Amino acid sequence: MIKASAITSGTDLAIEPRYQRELERLLDTCRENLPVVDEQMIRRAFRLSYWAHREIKRASGELYISHPLAVAQILAEQVAFDDVTIAAALLHDVVEDTELSLDLIREEFGESLAVIIDGLTKISDVFSSRELGQAENVRKLMLSMATDIRVILVKFADRLHNLRTIGSLPKRKQLKIASETLDLFAPLAHRFGLFSIKSELQDLSMQVLHPEEYAAIVQGLRDTREERESFIQSFIEPVRERLRRDGFEFEIYGRSKNVFSIFEKMRRQNKPLEDIYDLFAIRIVLDSEDAKGREDCWRVYSIITDLYKPLPERFRDFISVPKSNGYQSLHTTVLGPRGKRVEVQIRTQQMHQIAEQGFAAHWKYKEDVAQADGRMEDFLSWVRDLLDSPKADAATEFVQEFRLNLFSEEIYVFTPRGDLLTLPTNATPVDFAFQVHTEVGYHCIGAKVNGKMVPLSYRLKSGDQVEVITSKKQTPNPDWMNFVVTHKARSRIRHWINEKRDKSYELGLEIWKKKAKKLNLSADDRQLTLAANKLKYSSRQQMFYEIGVGLLDPTELANAIRAETDAAEGADGPSAQEQYESFLSTAHESGQPALMIDGELHTDINTRYATCCNPIPGDDVFGFISKTGNISIHRVGCRNAPNLLINQPDRIIPVEWSRQKDVQFVTALRIVGEDRVGMISDVTTVISKNLKTNIRSITVDTEDGIFEGTIVLYVADLQHLQRLIARIMRVQGVHGVYRFEERFEES
Repeated sequence: MIKASAITSGTDLAIEPRYQRELERLLDTCRENLPVVDEQMIRRAFRLSYWAHREIKRASGELYISHPLAVAQILAEQVAFDDVTIAAALLHDVVEDTELSLDLIREEFGESLAVIIDGLTKISDVFSSRELGQAENVRKLMLSMATDIRVILVKFADRLHNLRTIGSLPKRKQLKIASETLDLFAPLAHRFGLFSIKSELQDLSMQVLHPEEYAAIVQGLRDTREERESFIQSFIEPVRERLRRDGFEFEIYGRSKNVFSIFEKMRRQNKPLEDIYDLFAIRIVLDSEDAKGREDCWRVYSIITDLYKPLPERFRDFISVPKSNGYQSLHTTVLGPRGKRVEVQIRTQQMHQIAEQGFAAHWKYKEDVAQADGRMEDFLSWVRDLLDSPKADAATEFVQEFRLNLFSEEIYVFTPRGDLLTLPTNATPVDFAFQVHTEVGYHCIGAKVNGKMVPLSYRLKSGDQVEVITSKKQTPNPDWMNFVVTHKARSRIRHWINEKRDKSYELGLEIWKKKAKKLNLSADDRQLTLAANKLKYSSRQQMFYEIGVGLLDPTELANAIRAETDAAEGADGPSAQEQYESFLSTAHESGQPALMIDGELHTDINTRYATCCNPIPGDDVFGFISKTGNISIHRVGCRNAPNLLINQPDRIIPVEWSRQKDVQFVTALRIVGEDRVGMISDVTTVISKNLKTNIRSITVDTEDGIFEGTIVLYVADLQHLQRLIARIMRVQGVHGVYRFEERFEES
């Protein structure tokens, strides 16, 4: 039987000098950043981890101990919670990967550290499982986090180091890890206030998922570095001179946005890098005590607005009302030299550490422990609310709600008694009502904001005082789902709707059975499904629901079952969308893409292009093996990629385009612009005559002077498509050109 004490206290364990040096560096960092350090505990944890992993190597060829050492170093540098967390980082894989048991860890290091290791082992099992859905993964992660917050802190550092060394892994695993990180870990780090970790997680994931775009942005920033640094210095110099003259102790510097946030802004605004102006912010960090620090921040704000013209609509006061993760700072945007907009952030050193390290930084400041405990409890209450919410077990829906709540910015509103509530941006009185209590939400019939009646869809603003008007006769309105934003409101409304829908469905089914018996009519599930389709219902369940609520006469269903099925009879013809989908199906089935699979050219495997993203040569792609054995080719940036990569990694295969000549690929563009005379003619001339591109079909809608068209055409590769987009964008009155995509779920 293994005796941990013999390993951790013995002197006969031969440790390579480089890892001994890494341990000493870790201890130096702990002494510098942690309030209390049990060095012997950390040394014992290191020795046990070194011994347990002694015969294991990473994919890079290094001894495995290099990973837990790096994870512990990340925590000591960027989170600095406590020494137990550091010891847990050193031991986080031993129960999962080696012969050591949890009982042995408990005996040697105590219950607290054993609980963390147990939580890390459980969620590691979850994320390696192919059978559990993403929602269950999230739930298990959150359950372990609610048990001990240090579980997720170690997991953040573990994920960050895995991404730093991801190049040694197969491409399929890289895509899964990167997608999972952007989908879950980065937004969760954002919620914890771990800004530097969140930013690095996003950037490293982007390098895997969008390598060309990442390289282009990095190169663009590098090309303009001298110009930006010159501008920053010209902005900073008068500020620095004035602050010194007024006796402030401070640091001032320019802070570039991380690459992923720039990429997201480019995609959101459909602009190139050179048109994104707020690529950086000026940060002023004051060396002031907390009591005086707040006053000093406002004095510095006054100096900034004396020197540069402020934009009032861009001012944010997170000092008076901190974010829910404890973040405090003054934000303002001013017009700097040459009329360029510059964001300025003003905070104290203590506020800065909390901004970078989130909840964990509060424990460095004893006077903030109670406040931090309160915020942590608020966060864990939010976690428990998600876990307890009824019928929130559909994977896609659950994760969307989860990420929405993680990423949302906040507003601060007041009850009639003056109590402060924090809500996401764009929250409504209905969100407010459910935040107060579920029953208040269920019976909400109206609301007053600042003493005036407003619609229930009204978007609240920070500082609003909200009074909810209720009625016992009121019940949730399904239309509320169109505007509420909080998870609590959406889940409770959905629960009520589902309960009502289930009852109506059962009633409709019962009404139909009685009608069918009376008419001596029988129909199996297939016939009922065909009848539902003929009656334009998405499913049999929806059809029976409408019978139950009185929207469909069961006689119509009987007539549909009796009638001969003739799709063309009496039809008005397929819609433009149906024509487009039909064409895509025909185009995709008419030929097989020649692709390199695992480095070899295959033309005999049944492959097809996924209709959700419609890839063409030049796109970064991967293959997904369907249940029928066919291979669907998806773009890495496809909206369905995270779901496939995270939940079904064993069905992912690496593919790449082979060199082909004279092959045309179908794609489609959405074009938005002014509805002027000759617009369509100008666009089609550019496509068919100037760029010699074959057009398959065009559909156009116009409204209020704006046209939106979908053009289906053939291109040779991605470069051909990019030339098309660039040339169409130069047509007078065209506002935007986008690749056409539709949602599509793999099976």
